[in-house]
Amino acid sequence: MTQQPDDPSLEKMVNAPFGAGVSDSPTLPEDLLLLLFQPESGDIAGETTLYYVLAGAVLADLALSGFVTTRTSPTGSVEIEAVQDKAPADEILLSAWDHLAVKPRNVQTVLPAIGPALRQPLLDRLIARGDIREEKRKLFGLFNTTALKEGRTGRRDRLFGEVRDILVDGNEPTPRSAALAALVWGSGTLPRFDPQIPWTSSVINRAQELERGNWGAEAAGHAVARTMTAVIVNNVIATAAAVSPPR
Repeated sequence: MTQQPDDPSLEKMVNAPFGAGVSDSPTLPEDLLLLLFQPESGDIAGETTLYYVLAGAVLADLALSGFVTTRTSPTGSVEIEAVQDKAPADEILLSAWDHLAVKPRNVQTVLPAIGPALRQPLLDRLIARGDIREEKRKLFGLFNTTALKEGRTGRRDRLFGEVRDILVDGNEPTPRSAALAALVWGSGTLPRFDPQIPWTSSVINRAQELERGNWGAEAAGHAVARTMTAVIVNNVIATAAAVSPPR
């Protein structure tokens, strides 16, 4: 069952229709959800901790666009705060920005606050854009079900190629693609992409560099985004380790 957010400012993202307060270009959390979608099975990798990862992508998107920044709290922890009078137009990003505009917040409290309401509206956007399509089926010839299939836009293949180029070929990433690859690593789902992205020590080492914010020269001017993404990914990894069943 989907958890509903306690903060009224977050309820807007639950029912935000496509086209109303939606970016023309896909947001980073949309890209992440599309990349985690598994066309062969129709499921989404990492469902157990998915809402933490999607929330992390929202924060990283806000940071990349300069809508939020970081500060050090009196206790020494990194907090995120909204850049006042600079709000995003996209409804989902705006809901998270509104949550942060109330006061600076620790990443560990933000992820569970904004994450639970994200999956469905982001999936609805991917379906509306044609990146994922719904296929009606009958289960046992009796019950109507809906299966998710890859759309015909080719966008998932392009995103996958970008991440593979970074992790396997060592190409220098753009700030956005670096954040995307780091979040995939943080989600714990990277082994699901083997053998297209081989689960090797070199790939793991490259992913850990991105986790630490080592994004290369092109991302040198995105210090806030790099710092925030590193904090986010580490929090996601810690959370995933805490909630995942023991092996």
